[in-house]
Amino acid sequence: MSTRATRSPRRRTVVALGVVLAILIAFVVRLVDIQVVNADDHVADSVRMSLGASRTLYGTRGPIVDETGDVLAGSILLYDGQLDPSNVGPVERKAADGTEVEVPWEQTSAEIAAITGQTAEDVRKIVADARADNPNSQWALLIRGLSTEQFRALADLEVPFLSFAPHPARTYPDGAVGGNLVGFVGTDGDALAGLELTQDGCLTTEDGHESYSVGKDGVVIPGTLKTEPATDGGTLQLTINRDLQWYLQQMIAEEVQNQAAQFGTAFVVEVATGKVRAAAEYPSVDPNNVDASVPDDRGSRIFTTYFEPGSTFKAITAATLLEEGAATPLTTVTASSSESFPNGARINDHFSHPALTYTLTGALIDSSNVALSKFGSMVSPEVRHDWLERFGVGRTTDIGFLGEEAGELHPVSEWDNQTLYTTTFGQAFTVTVPQVASAYQTIANGGVRMPLTMVEGCTQADGTLVKPELPGPERIISETTAKTTSLMIENVAVQGGLAESIAVPGYRIATKTGTAQKYDPVTRGYKSGVYYTSMVGFAPADDPAYVVMVTLDEPTKVTSSAATAPAFQKAMTQVLKTYRVMPSSSAEPELLPKYK
Repeated sequence: MSTRATRSPRRRTVVALGVVLAILIAFVVRLVDIQVVNADDHVADSVRMSLGASRTLYGTRGPIVDETGDVLAGSILLYDGQLDPSNVGPVERKAADGTEVEVPWEQTSAEIAAITGQTAEDVRKIVADARADNPNSQWALLIRGLSTEQFRALADLEVPFLSFAPHPARTYPDGAVGGNLVGFVGTDGDALAGLELTQDGCLTTEDGHESYSVGKDGVVIPGTLKTEPATDGGTLQLTINRDLQWYLQQMIAEEVQNQAAQFGTAFVVEVATGKVRAAAEYPSVDPNNVDASVPDDRGSRIFTTYFEPGSTFKAITAATLLEEGAATPLTTVTASSSESFPNGARINDHFSHPALTYTLTGALIDSSNVALSKFGSMVSPEVRHDWLERFGVGRTTDIGFLGEEAGELHPVSEWDNQTLYTTTFGQAFTVTVPQVASAYQTIANGGVRMPLTMVEGCTQADGTLVKPELPGPERIISETTAKTTSLMIENVAVQGGLAESIAVPGYRIATKTGTAQKYDPVTRGYKSGVYYTSMVGFAPADDPAYVVMVTLDEPTKVTSSAATAPAFQKAMTQVLKTYRVMPSSSAEPELLPKYK
C-alpha cells in the first residue's frame, strides 16, 4: 500500500519523462522540417548568407591543321598574375640548413620581376598604387599573358600573396605560314579574320561553369558544387600543304622584291579534285603579331584582288571557238601588229610585226591581240559572253573565302566598239586568281570543272566529321576540246619566247602568260607602263596533276609577263617534287605550226 510520500516522487518522474519526450518530439519535428520539408528553402538561405563563388570552365578552341594534320593554329593556356596587396610583405622560406629565414619584399619583388620581364620597381609600384587607391585592397593585376613556363617559375617561388588566373589563348606555330588564309583572333578570343572567322562555327567552344559556396574561412561548403562542363571546338582540316605553302611564301616574297613589285601571289590547285594545295602571297601577316602588318596585308589579296586577266584568257577564247566548231588549231587569219576594225576600233599587239598568216595556235604562241580579235569574231559576242560565264567569270568560286570578289562581266548590250574585240584577249572584264586557276583546272581535267575547295572538313568534339557542301563536278567543254586546247597551250610553252625560262626537266608543261593593263579610276583609262602580270599552267601536260598560277602586281624591273617566269618555274618544280609526280612519258608534244 503506497503512501503519499511514495506517490509524490513517482509523479514527478512521470512528469519529467513527459517533458523530455515532448522536447524530443519537438526537436524531431523541427529536424524533419529543416532537413526534409523545407530543406530547399533552408539551403537557399544558407547560400545567400554564405560567400558564393564561381569560375568559368574554358573549352579549348579547335585547331586548324593542314592536309597532313600539321597544326597551323592551336590553343594554349596563358595566365594572368595577380597580387593580394593586403598580404604583401616578407616571405618565410627554409634555408639550406633547414632553418626558417625571412625574405624581404624588396627581394621577392625582384625575383618576380626577373620572371615576368618587369622591373622590381614596376612590381612594387603596382602594389603601392593598389594600396593608395584602397588600403584594404586584396587584388591587383601583376601582368597578363604569362606562359606556362613563367607560371611554373613564379609558382616555385611559393609566394603566398601571388595567384594566377588561367585563360585560353591562340597560337600559330609556324607564324606567317598560311597567315593570310588562317586569319587570327582578338585578345578576347573572338575570331576576326580568315578561316578563323568563316569557320568559327567549327572551331568555337561552349564554355562551362562551376559554382559553389564558401564559408567565411574560405572553405567550400559540401554539397554546393555545381558543374556544367565545357565543350571543346572541332578540328578544321584544310587542303593546304603546310610545307609547300611555306616554300611558296618564301619564293614569292623573294620574287616580289627581285622585281620591285607591289605584291605577288602563288596559287596551286589539284586538277582531279579541285583542292587548293597552296595559296601563298607577299606581303603576308603573322597571326601571332598582327599589329606588325598594315591593315591591307591582313586579308588575302588572292581572293580580294580582281584584275583584267589579259592573255591568259586567250586560251578560253580558243576553247570557245573549238567547242562551237568555228575554228581548229590550224584555222588561219591574217593579222598585222596594229589594225583598225570595221566598227572603228583599233587593236594593237605588244610587238611590231608585218602581216602574218596566223594559225589559231600561232596566235596563242605569239599572243597576238589582233589575231585573237579576228578569231573571236568568228562567233557572236553573245556566244563569247556566255562561254566566259560558263568558265566562271562574274561569280565567286566555291571556296567562299572571306571577302572573295566575283569579278565583273558586263552584259553584251554594254560592250562598246572596242570592248567587242578586247574581250577576246582578256580585257574589259575582271577576274580573281582562283577564277583563272579554275578555268585552267577545267581544261586540264578533260573539260570537267571540279568545285574549288580549301576545307577538307570539320571533325567535331564528339568525333563527327562534317564535310563542306559543294556542288558536283560539271562538264564545261567536251573532252576533245579540252585535249586540243591543252595541246595548243603546251605549244605555247614549247614554242613561246619563255620556253627555256619555265622548263622543268622531265615534264611537259602547258602555260599561258598574261600582261594586263591596270585601270586608273582618275583618268578612267589605263595606267601608262603599269601592269598586272601573271602566268598560269599545268603539268604534266600529258597527264595533268596540278595547276599553278603566279602573279606580280606592278613589277618594275621587268614589266612584261616575263617577270613571272622565274616564279612559275620554281613553283611548278616544287609542286611536282612535293607530290612526287611521275615525269612525262614522252619528251615533247606534237608541234603545231604558227603560220601558214
